[in-house]
Amino acid sequence: MVDLEVVLGLVLGPLIICYGLLKWNEVRYKKKGMPPGTMGWPLFGETTEFLTQGHDFMKKQKARYGNLFKTHMLGSPTVICLDPELNKYILMNEWKGLVPGYPKSMQDLMGKWNISRVRGSLHKSMRSAMLGRMGPNMIKDGLISEFDEFLRTHLGSWSGKVIDIQEKTEELWVLSTLKQIVGIENDVIAQELKSELTNFVSGTLSLPIYFPGTNYYRGFQARRKIVSILEKLIKEKKASPSSQNCMLDYLLRYDDDTEAKFSDEQVIDLAVTTVYSGFETVSTTTMMAIKYLYEHPRALEEIRNEQFGIRNRKSPEDMLDWNDYKYMNFTRAVILETLRLATVINGVLRQATKDIELKGYIIPKGWRIYVYIREINYDPSMYPEPLEFNPWRWLDENLESHQHFLVFGGGGRLCPGKELGMVEIATFLHHFVTKYRWEEVGDNKIQKFPRVEAPNGLHIRVWDY
Repeated sequence: MVDLEVVLGLVLGPLIICYGLLKWNEVRYKKKGMPPGTMGWPLFGETTEFLTQGHDFMKKQKARYGNLFKTHMLGSPTVICLDPELNKYILMNEWKGLVPGYPKSMQDLMGKWNISRVRGSLHKSMRSAMLGRMGPNMIKDGLISEFDEFLRTHLGSWSGKVIDIQEKTEELWVLSTLKQIVGIENDVIAQELKSELTNFVSGTLSLPIYFPGTNYYRGFQARRKIVSILEKLIKEKKASPSSQNCMLDYLLRYDDDTEAKFSDEQVIDLAVTTVYSGFETVSTTTMMAIKYLYEHPRALEEIRNEQFGIRNRKSPEDMLDWNDYKYMNFTRAVILETLRLATVINGVLRQATKDIELKGYIIPKGWRIYVYIREINYDPSMYPEPLEFNPWRWLDENLESHQHFLVFGGGGRLCPGKELGMVEIATFLHHFVTKYRWEEVGDNKIQKFPRVEAPNGLHIRVWDY
């Protein structure tokens, strides 16, 4: 009898404790008028379910609670919003009790001066500076031709090889970004940056637990190394009597008459944001575009015809320019459809600076709101047959300007590098589809949450067209 009581105690004791912890966490965050939902475990919340189940977690919670529900993830109590109209409102009304609210892990690793965290006049100055360096005017004045020249140098030796296109696009983007930031191409520094970026990116979407072995800890070590590289480059820039047409020179001397010049720390965080954003979006979108074009021969034929039409109007040595880019209508459609279908950007976070009301529910001060973009991207009322890769849908110019197309953010937080990223991907596709044929090799698994990646690489065999 005693042994049975001991066994029952060993079995039921932990269950009772677990149940108690779950109920305590629910009561802790319970407040009248809040959206329905579950909060999971103390500290951890439902982070594991969010990161490992992704869209399935969202679907399950939506079926149970509707388009607005509460949870606890990435160290913060959060309301997840799947309502397109409400998502648009949240992104367009930053000054009505809503500010950028990225998780602590991302805020810590991106730095306190990253452009997605600051607000007010400083945000305006930073955004103006970024647009001044990578906006449409700079693209027209030469950035597109510079990138074209860069790709001619680096895309010429792939024929007859099996390559990992994920690795190659990441390498190209880091090398290109380094050139934009400091005005030089340096393979050694680029490799140092790339080797740290994977840990850095993983750390931005993790529980903020600073302990050896955690993604957050590895992300911090990576940030320290990235910052050390940038500090050394800034020191060299300041010591050099000559000035180069690069981002560091531009930011170090930037003055818009409303703020003091940027500090070195602010310049570093802007540079970190630039490196991170492109690594997460430009290289990944390029990789997925290559995959989708291989899987859809008709789209590949269409984009090839468009790019050869542009190429044949120019002499071989002529660089691409803004007018050429404006003719790339189908190429742009391929990029937009890739962004939509792959959902390279899954969501955007805001934080309530006061108790606010959304759809009749109270969102308490300090809570985060996760604007889940994937649900909108797959809405059949907006995108008929949403699981199909159909670039032709984007030839309707009204679709890109649709109020619910949020992959680049919205309002005053619209991504300042949007057009430059589009130009870089389009220029890469111009050279790749006119120069090469390719086929996939092996089992190339794609993971789409919490970030889009090929865990084992995306291998393709390349040969001349």
